[in-house]
Amino acid sequence: MLLTSKDSSGIAEICFNGSKFYYEVLDVLEFTSDRKRMSIVVKEVKSGKFLLLTKGADEAIFPRSCPGEQTKTYLEAVEMYSHLGLRTLCLGCRDLEEDEYKEWSKKFQDASCSLDNREHKIAEVCNSLEQGIHILGITAIEDRLQDGVPETIKLLRKAGINVWMLTGDKQTTAIQIGLLCNLITPESKGQLLSINGKTEDDILQSLERALTIMKTALERKDLAFVLDGWALEIILKRSLESFTKLAMMSRTAICCRMTPLQKAQLVGILKSSGSLTLAIGDGGNDVRMIQEANVGVGISGREGLQAARAADYSIGKFKFLRRLILVHGRYSYNRTAFISQYSFYKSLLICFIQILFSFSSGLSGTSIFNSISLMAYNVFYTSLPVMTIIFDKDISEATVLRYPQILLYSQAGRLLNRSTFAEWFGRSLYHAFVVFLITINAYADEKSDMEELSMVALSGCIWLQAFVVTLDTNSFTCPQITLIWGNFVAFYMINLILSAVPTLQMHTVMWHLCNQPSYWITMALIVAAGMGPVLALRYLRNVYRPSAIDVLQQIEQTDGHAQAPGNLESSTGTYLDYLLTDLRRNKSSIHQPLLSDSASSR
Repeated sequence: MLLTSKDSSGIAEICFNGSKFYYEVLDVLEFTSDRKRMSIVVKEVKSGKFLLLTKGADEAIFPRSCPGEQTKTYLEAVEMYSHLGLRTLCLGCRDLEEDEYKEWSKKFQDASCSLDNREHKIAEVCNSLEQGIHILGITAIEDRLQDGVPETIKLLRKAGINVWMLTGDKQTTAIQIGLLCNLITPESKGQLLSINGKTEDDILQSLERALTIMKTALERKDLAFVLDGWALEIILKRSLESFTKLAMMSRTAICCRMTPLQKAQLVGILKSSGSLTLAIGDGGNDVRMIQEANVGVGISGREGLQAARAADYSIGKFKFLRRLILVHGRYSYNRTAFISQYSFYKSLLICFIQILFSFSSGLSGTSIFNSISLMAYNVFYTSLPVMTIIFDKDISEATVLRYPQILLYSQAGRLLNRSTFAEWFGRSLYHAFVVFLITINAYADEKSDMEELSMVALSGCIWLQAFVVTLDTNSFTCPQITLIWGNFVAFYMINLILSAVPTLQMHTVMWHLCNQPSYWITMALIVAAGMGPVLALRYLRNVYRPSAIDVLQQIEQTDGHAQAPGNLESSTGTYLDYLLTDLRRNKSSIHQPLLSDSASSR
């Protein structure tokens, strides 16, 4: 049977076994997530016969079959196809009398024109016609997984990300898809807890049983749970707290027969419990879920562009998600952590120097820096080096994908937390003391004026910041070197030009300083005193207490022959495994991120 054409008047041409049949499409009973079926009313042009044609989920079609219909064979077929991971669709039809159709059509038009509770009225009218259906057959469609889906999910789970599947498919089909894509493990290695029952009490009992098993066997088996939309509706009404506890303990879940609203509700539950959520989908049914999540990712493809247009990010294939999260997401977090803390550092540095000068000048209110220097400090002198971080990569993309567990550093807030912020705060205070004390002792005499003292202190800040950015840069490229040291050179060029303007207070100051050997000796002392302890502490930490990132950097630099600390007496690989395992074990450790309310990510 083949639909060969359909004109604007609604006449459809069907070709079957070489014969052509013409049908007029009279009404369309649209599909909704609540109805789980779609129907059309057609009229055969030649005979004038009225037909209702229906397709939908088995649980939506079989209960509406005509009395005495033998559905056992169809049910067995649906179950068999589901175990094969195929998506099933039931087809049915019903003959209509002309008078019956006309009476129903009037009710359908009235419901469609209603301004009060229109959707509910339309559903009731449609349901009244979709009764006594004769089952025609079952179709099974293989919705093949995209390339790279199992590998992507495996990497995401190794990275400490909890992966849930929210789908409208049957439970059996969803479980088979979960096995195929490495979402759940076979029974020999894991356990799938089913939350279901014939009554509400049965469902609540299975929920409590699953929660008990999850608490006692979490460390011994890879546990996951599965539930359907009806069970979720009951749980949300009567046992939301228990379900939230189960959700927080489970790394994997399969939620089947979910409506778009229920998908969004599940995402909302996880968000309200403190987890960061990412939702990915490719169809219109996923739009609510994508918009509810902290980060929404839409896949553009055969399902249309609705999900992609509603999302924060759009990708072409599911496998691109691993680079989006593990590579670009991680690099973005690292760069944001550095920029935010470095911005505080450079601003606090100049503030602390002003505070120290205020105390030394008897709180006179005099500023050590002139107005031009203060204005240009953040705009010209220190802005370009910060931009170099957009090119920085602490470890290569290949290494990140090889060791996805390193993402746990970001999830646990290891690079941006109270302790790292305190470290940057302490560094700015220490550098302020270094710049101020060396400058005061070198230039606070009768032969030096205030403008020279100001320029020496400002120069010390610029020198230190250039070395700080260089020290915290992991990979050097031509743009990075140009921005860091080009900005350093630009500082002297700008001030030499300003020193040539007779009307400014800075007239001849920089020219005079650059001709003095004592100025360059002062800068060398500031850099040595300011960066020496920082380099020493970093060296000792890398030698005696390296992090997983430090070990991976050593492996990259020595082509896989890095040595672990001697006090652990283990190979690099074993030590790295120890660090990565410790990251997972202490995922919710004392490191609390400053950019979110929770250290967990889902």
